Amino acid sequence: MPHPVTVARSATRTGLLIGRSHTTRPPVAVDAAPIAVDLGSSVLRIWLGPGRTLSVPLGHGLRSPVVRRGRIVDGPACVTELRRILRDHRTSVPVGGLVVACRPVLAAPAEQEATRRVLAAVLAPSRLLFLDSVRAGAIGAGAAAGTLLLADIGAQLTEVALLEDGRVVAARRAEVGTRDLNHATTAGMLADAAARLVRELRQDPALRPLVRTSLARGVIVIGDGATRPDVTARMVSTLGAAVHRAASPRTAALTGAGMAAISALRHPHDTKRRPERSA
Repeated sequence: MPHPVTVARSATRTGLLIGRSHTTRPPVAVDAAPIAVDLGSSVLRIWLGPGRTLSVPLGHGLRSPVVRRGRIVDGPACVTELRRILRDHRTSVPVGGLVVACRPVLAAPAEQEATRRVLAAVLAPSRLLFLDSVRAGAIGAGAAAGTLLLADIGAQLTEVALLEDGRVVAARRAEVGTRDLNHATTAGMLADAAARLVRELRQDPALRPLVRTSLARGVIVIGDGATRPDVTARMVSTLGAAVHRAASPRTAALTGAGMAAISALRHPHDTKRRPERSA
């Protein structure tokens, strides 16, 4: 299924146009406002403001991937690819603005640093904040309040987190996703992997009461796997709990990161201490 592409159509202020163009069409202009980025294993999503997103395949046609299992594996090639995407889609970005980037939960410092270098080279932000994708997904799904279990079943990663009022209390992840579905990896196996991560959280005595409370509420599922009824139905039967698919599950994390970007811009005192921090 082709990935939909929606590009901003504002012309109030021009930012930095990445790359060069040989067409006479004017570049798409974006207000000097915060943006959010979800650099996934198979899709690049950029939030340019409410209702304005760029969503395109990442690494299509390349001999080797630039992002694998949520990790940037080739920084220079990733920079080139992002610049090409922005150029080809006539998308300009604000210069020196605030950028909120989604990151996989439990990402190692070296993995976050690799992402920081790529985004700094392409977007040149004045401030770069990182937000766990599971936390961003909870915000985007409108379910951040209270105790919550959220599963993000993406293309190459499955992440499960226990959150309390929007804060990640504990999390687990597995390197399997919808891109692995074939004759060897079934939808049932993918659902079982997500359910296993929930059980691992439940086995921790300190977390057991919170997990019990959240299972009574039901598990929120985002990501590409949330669009597959065979995956979510299997999770229901395996966990013995309700499973709720977020509205627009593929973009829930990006939407949440965009909301966090707006909040950070409105409350700059929370982020002035350091040019880069985790949200």
